[in-house]
Amino acid sequence: MSDMLVNLYQLPETAELYRKVEASGVRLVRALSPNEHLIADFIRGEFGEGWVSETRAALTNHPTTCFIAVKDHKVIGFADYDATAKGYFGPTGVAKSERGQGIGAALLLKCLEAMREDGYGYAIIGSAGPGEFYTKCCGARVIENDQPNIYSRMV
Repeated sequence: MSDMLVNLYQLPETAELYRKVEASGVRLVRALSPNEHLIADFIRGEFGEGWVSETRAALTNHPTTCFIAVKDHKVIGFADYDATAKGYFGPTGVAKSERGQGIGAALLLKCLEAMREDGYGYAIIGSAGPGEFYTKCCGARVIENDQPNIYSRMV
């Protein structure tokens, strides 16, 4: 999977998407570090251990750089930025049972808007997959010849 680049000054309008997601009973919030165990348990159960460490890093930033989707007092999705490296979006994921409702797109855009507010002009989506999702949601483009990338340092 290739890295992708997003121009944060050309993000789509989000008000209607946020209204739709919230009307379905989902709250989109910036995570609080006291909820780390709930968030980690969700990620571990849905996606495995690998993304837990990245999210822990996002939760130690001030303010945290992790957004979560909550429904019926349960975490059903998450999205991070500035976790593995500054200027990077991800990881992100939504519970399989909740996909297809716009929650993933809403979490992505919450993070990208926060990155723009933090002073970034562009965001990198590291090892992006599925790429067509990111292109559709935020106009992300594949960064050609991006090897090696940040993840090539992994043990």
